[in-house]
Amino acid sequence: MRSESYRTVITTVPFGVVDQTPLKLLEDAGVSQTINPLGRKLRPDEVAGIIGDADIVIAGTEPITAEVMQACPNLKAICRVGIGLDSVDLIAARQRDIAVSYTPDGPSPAVSELTVGLMIDLLRGVSKADRDIRSGTWFRKAGRRLSECTVGIIGCGRIGGRVICHLAGGFPGVKILANDLQDIPELNHLVTWVDKKRIYEECDVVSLHVPLTPETQNLIGAKELSVFRSNAVLVNTARGGVVNEADLAQALRRNELFGAAVDAFEEEPYEGELCKLDNVVLTCHLGSMAEDCRASMEIEATKEAVRFARGEAFATPVPEDEYAMAERLAT
Repeated sequence: MRSESYRTVITTVPFGVVDQTPLKLLEDAGVSQTINPLGRKLRPDEVAGIIGDADIVIAGTEPITAEVMQACPNLKAICRVGIGLDSVDLIAARQRDIAVSYTPDGPSPAVSELTVGLMIDLLRGVSKADRDIRSGTWFRKAGRRLSECTVGIIGCGRIGGRVICHLAGGFPGVKILANDLQDIPELNHLVTWVDKKRIYEECDVVSLHVPLTPETQNLIGAKELSVFRSNAVLVNTARGGVVNEADLAQALRRNELFGAAVDAFEEEPYEGELCKLDNVVLTCHLGSMAEDCRASMEIEATKEAVRFARGEAFATPVPEDEYAMAERLAT
């Protein structure tokens, strides 16, 4: 089948706003395309209707489940704009011979820098000071410097590893405790490898960089939060669902930890109880939304769509170990 015969739907938004190169790539390849007409993240019950009879979907984090695939029998390829794969049922995709690609490197610089920025925001009370001034209060409270802190990093892959390098290179004196499924030799000179419990108990800052899987769902809940230091802060720029939002809200209300920053939520747009609290910084899944990184992810995902339409192999297919993990977790 020639590329002109393929129909592509772009479900992720915004798309082609920072850089129109992705749209031009599709046009030049003769691949017809439609952009999500709702202009927002799709709810689970909307995904199949938007994909419809398309052959290729350039997707965000909306759930592409087995039910969606069954309802969209023409679907042949899913090109994820981003690194997370929890939104795609990989087992169902393989059973239906649907090819899946992703853009694992694109978001890492932006997410890692935002993470460090949120750490500083929480430790120095930047967002709270802004809210105070706008409400007529001028109060200068002494905060803490990252260089004086012990920081715990849970998940030390592309993004967590960058956060570690930023901290080690830019904040002399910082102590970094790290946890991953296995030690990463190239980080050995920068971190001390410990179990998660020690991170919860000893760190001033805890930052999460794990994928959302059945094993990491509610990784941080009431039990874990109960052992945090009362002056500790939690940063989640990973995935909604990794932190139990209700338990976090309760812990913040009780001042069991000093504060939190959350960039990803179980349901987005987020309108939950964390919005009512003053000791939490909320951002609207901004992690990858730096102009260069967003453009890079959209361009790479679009190039994958064009490759597929031309009958070429993906440059960044989902690796076999991701399918193996999906199979293992399903049993």
